[in-house]
Amino acid sequence: MKPLAVFGTSSDAGKTTLVMALCRIFADRGIKVAPFKAQNVSNNSAVTVEGGEISRAQCLQAEAARVEPSCRFNPVLLKSHGNGSVQVIVNGKVFRNQSIADYYDHLGALRSEVEKAFNGLRGDFELVIAEGAGSPVELNLLEKDLSNTFVAKTFNTRNILVADIERGGVFASIYGTLELMDPTLRANLIGVIVNKFRGDRRFFDEGERIIKERFGVPVLGIVPFQPLNIDMEDSQSLQNYRQRLGAVKIRIAVIAYPGLSNYNDLDVLIADPEIDVEVIRDYRPLAAFDMVLLPGSKTVIRDLHWLKRQGLFAELQKFNGPIFGLCGGYQMLCKMLHDPDALEHEVAGVEEGLGLIDDEVIYQSPKRLARGAYRLFGQEAVEGYEIHCGRLQAHPLSYRQGRIAGTHVHGVFDHDGFRADYFKAIHPAYQGFCYPEYRDAEIRKFADMVAAHVDIDRILAAL
Repeated sequence: MKPLAVFGTSSDAGKTTLVMALCRIFADRGIKVAPFKAQNVSNNSAVTVEGGEISRAQCLQAEAARVEPSCRFNPVLLKSHGNGSVQVIVNGKVFRNQSIADYYDHLGALRSEVEKAFNGLRGDFELVIAEGAGSPVELNLLEKDLSNTFVAKTFNTRNILVADIERGGVFASIYGTLELMDPTLRANLIGVIVNKFRGDRRFFDEGERIIKERFGVPVLGIVPFQPLNIDMEDSQSLQNYRQRLGAVKIRIAVIAYPGLSNYNDLDVLIADPEIDVEVIRDYRPLAAFDMVLLPGSKTVIRDLHWLKRQGLFAELQKFNGPIFGLCGGYQMLCKMLHDPDALEHEVAGVEEGLGLIDDEVIYQSPKRLARGAYRLFGQEAVEGYEIHCGRLQAHPLSYRQGRIAGTHVHGVFDHDGFRADYFKAIHPAYQGFCYPEYRDAEIRKFADMVAAHVDIDRILAAL
């Protein structure tokens, strides 16, 4: 089969979720399929079977395809390091920290890594579905592109263009993209998918005719808006999450510092009808909440500075309820944080933490990357993963004493047993739910919706 690429008329057009849906649809048809994104920009990552890190988006797509996540699915990952710099991860391992300008000046070697990853996948899978990045017609960046024109031309992909009707200007965005599109991409275009449609489908019949007849491109489908509350690609996606609240028993304040990362740890809490999650982006009193969660942070020391400037540091110190820290948030709970090699900040230094755990953190290379089944908090097999440079001296993996708890293991709340025990201690009437079943149902429901509104047979025929 020929490889397939999904491009968007803009960022957040819905490429990630459509690739996820197509992975499940094709897998259900017996096709061995792999997702691919040459370069992703996200602080939301996970550890693969090889012990490297890739974007959570490609992990979600792999889950939909029913295959183990691999570093080959996302050979280049950029994680924001603040002040115009990025941490460049190649094939799952940290390559270097550098400015955006320096990164763009040294793309040649990365292109060869992308080619190796993609060609390896083509040898092991029947179908590779590549996700583009942003728009494929950012004319000032075409020579610096890894995920759009480079992939389409190098691997001769068959292409789908996704347009987001919700943001408005859908006809202009489709027409403009088609007019500016590289001739090779245009020649291999299967058709357009109009995404995030709301309201009566009949009102867009004329719009579909215009796209077909005036723009000369087939419309593969009009996909309704349907929120997906798992593994969104960036922190802005938190705006799109929808809670399914029922009989709320626990109110949780989640502190969203600027360097917030691995916020997929929040997915299970947002999905829980008994828990009301409120994302805290600036100062407010915390006394009304039943619990505070400090999630992961890509820049722990910088985010501690932010907490202190906002007044939330002092608010956390006087909060009397349970506080749970995850990874970077776990490190913030300690007394002192030592960064002798400037791994977490622009300059080497020592920063005072919240002092709620009698321990100290030292930042060291290499970054610890691990995944597996952990013995945590009285549970025998908690599936999760670690991504961190900070080492706690006395409590390297986890801590729980009284109302203060934390761990370096991402995914701990996904474990039904731990989650039930922890929240029952806060509210004895808490019941819990089966999160693995919920995740699979969300993927299946979204894929079924896409299959019902997109001409899948036409796509397969083009491949």
